[in-house]
Amino acid sequence: MASISRTRSVFTDSAEFLSERRNIQHAAIWNDPSVGKLWLYNLHYFDDLLASSASRREEHRAFMDRWIAENPPAGGNGWEPYPTSLRIVNWIKWSLEGGDIHDNAWQSLAIQTRWLARRIEHHLLANHLFVNAKALVFAGLASRGGEADQWLECGLRILRQQIPEQVLTDGGHFERSPMYHALILEDLLDLLNAFHAWPNRVSSSDVLLVERTVPAMLDWLAAMTHPDGQIALFNDAAFGIAPTPDEIQQYAQRLHVPMHRPVRPALLDLVDSGYFSAAVDNALLLVDAAPIGPDMQPGHAHADTLSFELSIGAERIIVNGGTSTYSVGAQRSLERSTSSHSTLQVGDADSSEVWGGFRVARRARIISRTSECRTDGSLFMSASHDGYCRLRRTAVHARTWSLSSGSLTVRDTMPMAGALSRFILHPTLVQVGEMTFRTNHGVVISLEVCGGASRVSSAEYRPRFGHRIGTVCVEAIPLGNEMSVTIRWR
Repeated sequence: MASISRTRSVFTDSAEFLSERRNIQHAAIWNDPSVGKLWLYNLHYFDDLLASSASRREEHRAFMDRWIAENPPAGGNGWEPYPTSLRIVNWIKWSLEGGDIHDNAWQSLAIQTRWLARRIEHHLLANHLFVNAKALVFAGLASRGGEADQWLECGLRILRQQIPEQVLTDGGHFERSPMYHALILEDLLDLLNAFHAWPNRVSSSDVLLVERTVPAMLDWLAAMTHPDGQIALFNDAAFGIAPTPDEIQQYAQRLHVPMHRPVRPALLDLVDSGYFSAAVDNALLLVDAAPIGPDMQPGHAHADTLSFELSIGAERIIVNGGTSTYSVGAQRSLERSTSSHSTLQVGDADSSEVWGGFRVARRARIISRTSECRTDGSLFMSASHDGYCRLRRTAVHARTWSLSSGSLTVRDTMPMAGALSRFILHPTLVQVGEMTFRTNHGVVISLEVCGGASRVSSAEYRPRFGHRIGTVCVEAIPLGNEMSVTIRWR
């Protein structure tokens, strides 16, 4: 099937996920309450099957047998619909790439699919419902008979409804997370691959729906990828969970899927998903002027409205904090808070009221947004939101970005006291002056505040699950209602 391979994660007596390695020799590991839920989910996914080589097939078959023996129907983490969906697909993909699934495993796949078909996550929607549908399609294609036909049609019926809803007109996934966008894009490419592997089992209209959706998603992912080849960290996003943009692009090329925009425009206004992507010389600016996510499911949203990221060449300069954990608690709350993003905060309030790990109460709404390429060669973007109007009716935060050769000016307007703008620096930058920093490649970065005071404080950068790296941020405190910060580099 020539899908995207994964890094090896399961070894003789241990497994490593989310930068954490654990012993897995005991049967209780599958549901160990002392282990984080997401780590256990990864153990049940069987992504390691896609890191296989011919020499490991017996090892993988034995691990599948162990899962069947130690996870009887139908309780525990492994039987929840989301890990069940991913495991069904991974087992079938492994079989298509040369793995020999014996009768006991095929019987287990049938039981797992029957279980899933009765527990589709309509209540969660979004990416969960999408992967449920994908698993039913894979199981329906890999099997024969009336029940398999029902699985296939059920999955396709969900996809017919969910693809137009979840993939916006500019190609972005409606959860506004570059990481989940990449995962859904891989799902669609896998579906195309499966349609080719089992020709004439799916109608031409269903194939065409996927074929027409993928190129715009490839374009969106390219627009939200930094020159270092990794995704931007808006909302729940981290490296190492989804395939890299380059891996996805290579997969699409193997399936002969073209991109709509092989060349990135200087200024790209992704109107429907809400982001800006702007490039001048060797600088790339990515701006979040977007809704935090779909109204009915904002579980992966952060309070990051009007935050931005900046790269110079292949080096990240201004970053968002990223995501290191899904475990509900103080760290998860901190990572979703406005204070962990390169944007403006009023007092201790978040622009959107994130809570409980995957919940959002009152949400920032984008009021206005514009962009233009100016005659002097600079690129201009502006947006405003009402997230702080719950504190004061007139407290609309407006921000503009003006990107030109060698500089970026960010201007904030906030008619309310107690505001503070943060500019989180990538941890590779070294401070060499009061507001001057140097990159690994010798680029000198300076920040100048007009209409406010400034200071350097500590911050965290979390590019991967399980990774928390100390860094610094420049905090700019306005003296009135308006303030600008100019970032220059040479």
